[in-house]
Amino acid sequence: MQNLWSLLTSPRHLIVFEAAARLGSFTKAAAELNIQQPAVSMAIKQMETSLGVLLFQRSHRKIELTKAGERFFVDVTIGLDHIHSSARAIHQRGQNDHVTLSVSTAFAYYWMVPRLEALHEDHPGVDLRLQTSDQEPDIESEGISLAIRRGNGTWPRVHSALIAPEIIYPIASPQVMQSAINLKTAANLLHERLIHLEEPVRERPTWTQWFAHFDVKDATPKAGLRLNDYALVLQAAQAGEGFAFGWKHVTENLIAKGLLAAKTEWSWHTGSGFYLVWSKEVPLIPQAERVRDWMIATAQTAMSR
Repeated sequence: MQNLWSLLTSPRHLIVFEAAARLGSFTKAAAELNIQQPAVSMAIKQMETSLGVLLFQRSHRKIELTKAGERFFVDVTIGLDHIHSSARAIHQRGQNDHVTLSVSTAFAYYWMVPRLEALHEDHPGVDLRLQTSDQEPDIESEGISLAIRRGNGTWPRVHSALIAPEIIYPIASPQVMQSAINLKTAANLLHERLIHLEEPVRERPTWTQWFAHFDVKDATPKAGLRLNDYALVLQAAQAGEGFAFGWKHVTENLIAKGLLAAKTEWSWHTGSGFYLVWSKEVPLIPQAERVRDWMIATAQTAMSR
């Protein structure tokens, strides 16, 4: 560390360098860091003198990283990202104030919200904050305690626990299901109105794949309503807009209440699942550990039924 000090002269210069390189401007870096532009220029100059290389090519109107500067920027960014993630986690642990759970809108509304009363009864001191997202978050850099991901349960840098296997069957309003013509085979569903889920980021199974699983491979699913959020899909299905995918863990309560009907005999077990994940690198605060353990136990009870 003593050699590092002599090379950099001040750790503060790393933050100045990262901002200037990322923004491509000493002036913009100064504004972001709330310091004067000459202070940025002086910090960069001192770093270049200590390192013995130019980090930026300077012209009248712009600055550009040199080859040495580009390499240094990559490593500095990685290092500062790790420090930032650790600092946020330590701050959260010190505050011990809340737990953030990142989920899709549909999972939040149809799986988590109906169970919140039970969670608060079991753990009245937990401050849980649901954060909905249309993409998989970076839980460390975004300071997220827990998240739900679809996949095989294996991802780098996170632990995972199965919340629900992925089981999909056709669903519709009871009226649409009753009026459907001759649903003796899966192929006959091709003649019905279909609701398609087309999320912009997350990869999700399609009707074409569902039909292929039931050996209906030579026909194109009928065009129909296309929506980019599964919560909207469920609302449309309840409103009688046609048949939709029913993910079992999300829709079983709606079916039990009679708000939707399902062809459960046409269930597709995809081999994937929905997993609760948390960081391997950043320890969970005690409140987050309690929420994690409660969600896993609740999911295991549901899967055993």
